[in-house]
Amino acid sequence: MSNTFTRYVSKSVGTTPVVLVTAASATQTTAIGLTLSNTTSSPITASVYITASAVNYYLVNNATIPVGGSLALFGGDGKVVLNTGDAFTVVSGTASSLDAILSVLQIT
Repeated sequence: MSNTFTRYVSKSVGTTPVVLVTAASATQTTAIGLTLSNTTSSPITASVYITASAVNYYLVNNATIPVGGSLALFGGDGKVVLNTGDAFTVVSGTASSLDAILSVLQIT
């Protein structure tokens, strides 16, 4: 078994959903931290969800992120386990307004 810490990033996320990672087969994938940052001069909203078997399960839906602010959705004791094929997705309510950083532990 191999433990690998990996970071997935996306710059200037807008109104089109962006998949940060899709859990691979034969890999245990655990999301251990997520930070969303507002890169605009106005408040924005952000949503984060996992798509499993074609169904979206929201971790947060239309959360407001203030000017110059960020949202640390989970970390510390909070973790999210992804099953094979699960897609971890972020989207903003405003075009080109959000930077996303997702940290995961992958065990193969």
